[in-house]
Amino acid sequence: MNQNPQSTRRRSTPLADLDPALTEVSRKVIGCAIEVHKELGPGYPLEIYKKALVYEMKHEEVAAQEDYKIEVEFDGEVIGEVVADIYAGERFLVMLCNFYGEVGGHERSVLRAQLRAADLELGLIINFGQRRLKDGLVRVLNPDALRGDDDEDDEYEDEDED
Repeated sequence: MNQNPQSTRRRSTPLADLDPALTEVSRKVIGCAIEVHKELGPGYPLEIYKKALVYEMKHEEVAAQEDYKIEVEFDGEVIGEVVADIYAGERFLVMLCNFYGEVGGHERSVLRAQLRAADLELGLIINFGQRRLKDGLVRVLNPDALRGDDDEDDEYEDEDED
């Protein structure tokens, strides 16, 4: 089935629409990730990148919590928890990867679910497996937190679903 590429393109929220303090912290984290990638390059286990990124973030005075636990609620009851790789700057989540290739829908869905559970607007996926780090940086938004409404619109909306 041939589809027009324009019709399958994802909607995106411009950085200008986000809180400037949030985008500044995310830029700092990206800068830290670039420094880690310059020093280490691709090929190391994920835990090495996590430790190096947290080290660099602390050096740049960006708060970082590794293995950040987030409670998941269903119908008002806590039914479990998920663990985000890094909670950054007390504002957003970071998911780390270390594979060669594009970040896909699965990684985006996992991070978006974590964002919803934590009620946060922004997450970053950083794939250290790419030769050029800029090819492995993906911004993921939580549309629920961006809208700022809880049940005003019951229609399910997800930018990355086909």
